[in-house]
Order: sequence, then structure tokens, then C-alpha cells
Amino acid sequence: MVNRRQAAVALAASLSGLSRAQATYPSKPIRIVVPFNAGGIADLTARAVGEALSARVGQAVVIDNRPGAGGVAAGELVARAEPDGYTLLLMSNGTAVSAGLFKRLPFDAQKDFAPVSLIGLFDLAIVVPAASRFKTLPELLAAAKAAPGKLNIATVNVGSTQNLAAELLKTTAGIDVQVVPFNGTPAVITALRGGQVDAAVEILGPVKSQITSGGLRALAVLGAKRPAALPQLPTVAESGGPLANFKVSSWNALAAPVRIPPAIVQRLNSELQTVLATPTLRRRLAEIDIEARASTPAQLATLLADETRRWGEVIARAGIPKQ
Repeated sequence: MVNRRQAAVALAASLSGLSRAQATYPSKPIRIVVPFNAGGIADLTARAVGEALSARVGQAVVIDNRPGAGGVAAGELVARAEPDGYTLLLMSNGTAVSAGLFKRLPFDAQKDFAPVSLIGLFDLAIVVPAASRFKTLPELLAAAKAAPGKLNIATVNVGSTQNLAAELLKTTAGIDVQVVPFNGTPAVITALRGGQVDAAVEILGPVKSQITSGGLRALAVLGAKRPAALPQLPTVAESGGPLANFKVSSWNALAAPVRIPPAIVQRLNSELQTVLATPTLRRRLAEIDIEARASTPAQLATLLADETRRWGEVIARAGIPKQ
């Protein structure tokens, strides 16, 4: 009986502490560490969400850009930060990819971070030069099968989401094509428009203006549904056959150091659920081709685990050496 009473007292004290943490949080600015340069899709997403979150919680939300290979520097900084809810990490596909791409990391993304919420999804697309003979994805796939090893698909750097998505498309469709990495999106666009490559896999946002102006032609998006801004653009899955279940989307999310009080995670998640449902933020993100999307912490944990396993398998199949 005494033990039960002691346990009840301990539980009550714990819940009281969590309630106090939730009630007083936040009492100072919140920092979101972004593992990419300013001006990119992830940075713009973090800034838009940060501004909306700031207005909700009454504290500044500061974006701290810490670019670096695989997001290692940013991840290590957050993993070692105080678990008080004032330092958050912008997670992405890159977080999942890094687990399979690096021999050794100073953190384990699934063990050292507490998932908070998904914040946005964004499409990747298969694009070709405007003058390309390929008008549809099935035409491109048929040509690749008719001439194994002859077609080239450009992406940005080896190990990027775009690069691995191209490798996954290649193996899933059963085609023999060369996946050619370039140092950045501008170089990919230049190679496409110059006819140096036959196609490219790239995030839709950075090439959308080239598509709408007629400089490039999009054949399909890799996600589960057609993009709202380009409803005429089919998904890869619509090609059917071995690609019928194909689905790849890039994503951004927020996480915290693993020992953060659960009440603070709950508060952050609740506020993010609210702001990501507002028409103003949804419209602002849609302007940069981001679909605002919240999740529960558990859903984000599942996504990270699934993506880590998936991209690890792609890296192994593609024979990409660990860095």
C-alpha cells in the first residue's frame, strides 16, 4: 500500500512538473536549426512556419542556418542542445538518407531526437528539354528499354533525395539508364537546356518557372497525387505496371533533443497543428510549391524509420560508397 501511495505521489509530482513546463513555455526565443543555406526550399519553409508559430506563442522564432554535408553539423548541434524546447531541428529526407550514406554519424536520428511534427511536403518531378522527343513518361521508359544504357538522367549531388529518387525510379521501372550528378540545380537546368542530358529528376519548385515559361517540359511528378498548381501533370504511378505503387515526396519536419519534456512536445505539436491549418500559411507555402502538412509525433517517428530503411536499401542497391 505504501509503495502504491509513493508511486501515486511521484506520478502526481511528475504530471505537475510537466504542466508547469507546458504553462510557462515558451518564455524566450525559439531557435530552429536549418541544415541548408538561406533561400532554399527548406529555409523558406522554416521561416514561413516560424513566423506563424511566433505569432501564436508570443516569442520570436529564429532561423539558424547551418549548412553542411548530410545535415551533420546541424544535427549534432541540436542533439547536444539543452532539451528545453528552445532549440529545434528542421528534419528532412536528408536526415533519413544520411543514416545510410555515412559510415559514422555523431548522432542517431531515431534515438537522439524527439519528433514534433511534419510541417510540409514537396514534389519532385521528371523533366525534359522543351524540344525533347519524349512527350510522356511512358515514352521515355520505352526508349530506355529499347536502348539500354543510352539515356542520361541528371540530378543534383550523389546521395541527394533527387539522386536517390532517380536511382529508385531506375530500379523500380527496370530500366538501364545513366544517373548523372551535377553540382546544383542551375547546372542541371543548363545541361537539360543544352541537350547534354535526356531528362532530370528535380524538386518541382526550383524548375516550375522553367516549366511554365516553356523552357522545360515536365513528364510526371513522383508523389502520390497531381500537384495543385499543375493539375494536368500526371504522377509516376499513373504509368502503371511496376510503377503503379511508386511514390516519393520530399518532406520537412521539426524535432527536438530526445530528453525534452513530453508536455513541451505536446504544446509545440498543438501549435503547429493550428498554424499549418490556417489559410494564410497554407497559401504562403503553396506559393513555393509546399503542401502544408502536420502530423503527430508518432506519425513522424514512423515516417523517419520508414524513410531511413527505404533510402538505405536504395543506397545499397545503387552501390553508392559510404562517406
